[in-house]
Amino acid sequence: MTGKDKSHKSAPILVQLAIFAGILWISSIISALFPKDFVVPTPVIGLVLLYLLLTLKVIKLEWVEDFGMFLISIIGFLFVPSGIQIANDLGILKAEGLQLIFVILVATVALLVITAYVARFVIAIHQKLRGGDDHDGIN
Repeated sequence: MTGKDKSHKSAPILVQLAIFAGILWISSIISALFPKDFVVPTPVIGLVLLYLLLTLKVIKLEWVEDFGMFLISIIGFLFVPSGIQIANDLGILKAEGLQLIFVILVATVALLVITAYVARFVIAIHQKLRGGDDHDGIN
């Protein structure tokens, strides 16, 4: 956003950090309530909780936008520990490498195909609800 587009005042960064920390703390409590057989990662619960709070307008976007954009900007750095762990477990890659590559390729292709069909389905429903006359260049 440019300076003239910004009609809202964002919360101080420590407040934004506190909101994220509070949501993560509540998420860890919720995650502990799930049975041991049904593990739900705390960050996933946190994302759902943040989405619900934003959708229900309990939290305003400008209260968390700047810190959220900062986290997105360093997301590659946040995945470095996972990459190091994979490098440490090269024995698994040696034994199961081809199977892992095959599964990754199949899952990627399946994800792309399913996403394309779901997008077409949603666009078709949207066009039916709008009257169906305007195609917006999509067949």
